[in-house]
Amino acid sequence: MTKIGLLFANYGPYHLARLDGLAKHCRSLGWQPVGIELTRSGIAYDWETPIEEFPVPVISVLGQNPPEAVKFGYLLQRLGKVLSEVDPDVVAIAGYFRPAMLAALSWCLWHGKPTILLSESKEDDAQRNLWQETAKSLILKGYKAALVGGQPQKRYLMKLGIPADAIFCGYNVVGNEVFHPDKIRTIPRPIARPYFLAINRFIPKKNILRLLSSYAEYRHQSGDMAWDLVLCGDGPMRYQVEQHITQLNIQNSVHLPGFLQQAELLPYFAHASCFIHASIQEQWGLVVNEAMAAGLPVLVSTRCGCVEDLVIEGINGFSFDPENSPELTDLMLKFSSGIVDANQMGSAALEHIQKFSPDYFATGLIQAVKYATATS
Repeated sequence: MTKIGLLFANYGPYHLARLDGLAKHCRSLGWQPVGIELTRSGIAYDWETPIEEFPVPVISVLGQNPPEAVKFGYLLQRLGKVLSEVDPDVVAIAGYFRPAMLAALSWCLWHGKPTILLSESKEDDAQRNLWQETAKSLILKGYKAALVGGQPQKRYLMKLGIPADAIFCGYNVVGNEVFHPDKIRTIPRPIARPYFLAINRFIPKKNILRLLSSYAEYRHQSGDMAWDLVLCGDGPMRYQVEQHITQLNIQNSVHLPGFLQQAELLPYFAHASCFIHASIQEQWGLVVNEAMAAGLPVLVSTRCGCVEDLVIEGINGFSFDPENSPELTDLMLKFSSGIVDANQMGSAALEHIQKFSPDYFATGLIQAVKYATATS
């Protein structure tokens, strides 16, 4: 029996969906997946995802303690203890940025356990320099295989030295069935008027202020026919966002529900007319998967790592330059004026995203495991 450890910083809804998808495939293979997380405490998002009754075991290294609340030595001790107790045959590790993930890689190398890198990084995520890229290439030699989101992520790892045949796709998926229109369309409308939907942390790279400026110009040009805008999320830029909305005089048409758990987001997905993701830096953008799974057409920044794999230009949505406000304004106008068929595009989005499912994740990871064990 092959035991696979999946190490994430924190298990949220889409991590559990992936683990569940993997478990379904593993049953027929006689394999056993085990979830491992650094902490139950939310790291980037305050998810509320109970794991106690989940059918696949998920072991939390630090419990409710966030990593920054404990000494690093204690984290390493606990991580080593958990890995030794689980004793996996293969470990899939989410990224190499966190020191704890590098520690897990070191543990695997010391104990002769093949490792698989789970990565969503692409080359243009940030400015790259030779020394850092050289260091990454050396670290990546410790991994036997990799599972990535899509083509930009695969190209980047190839450039860092991982062979093409050791890289598999399927990492960046969500539980599509949760968002399916057939399941959520009967949820009561949260807002009476038609609206564009955006879901982000309120941080600079999400480009919310420029999105609001584009929307204000869109309202100016559309007049009474304009759709509203819903911005779900919260974060350190909350005050700036509110201030910008007031300055643009669009406070009567922009809605700020705050940070919402997955179930609380479903009414907004169910009744939106179009989804917008305007980030100027984004490794993937899983919220785009969620929107497409809800049957929404999408407007996605060209800086998002998902755009190449998910957006079929003019079929299920459009891409746009996130620093070009008039371009986004024009796309909003196209949708609300009926120049493009939003319903038809939404149907195309729903059809396309079915490939990017937990089943796709499971298939890709199993291929990676077989490759890693065969080459060890």
